[in-house]
Amino acid sequence: MEPALIPSLPVSAERRQVLMAKAEELEATFLAEMLAHTGLGESGLAEMEGGFGGGAGETQFASFLRQEQARLMVEGGGIGLAEMIFNTMVEAEHADRT
Repeated sequence: MEPALIPSLPVSAERRQVLMAKAEELEATFLAEMLAHTGLGESGLAEMEGGFGGGAGETQFASFLRQEQARLMVEGGGIGLAEMIFNTMVEAEHADRT
C-alpha cells in the first residue's frame, strides 16, 4: 500500500518504508484481535463448521492462523487503518523536529 503523504511533511523513502511497515504490523495485530473476538479458531466453532476438530492443540495454534490471515488482509489493502497510523506517525515525527 502506498499511503497518501501529508503535504509539507518531508520524509525520506527509507523512513517511509519503516513507518509503513510498522503501521501495517499494527493493523494486522488489530485485525487478528478482531478475528479472535469473532470466535475464529475456537475448537467448538471449528467442529460446527466442519473444521479439523483438533481440540486443545488446534486451539493453541489458532492464533498463528488468525495472525497470518490478518497479515494477508492488510497485504490485500486492509481496512485503511495502516494509512491513518502512518500519517499520525509522520505528523508526530514532524512535530518532534520542530
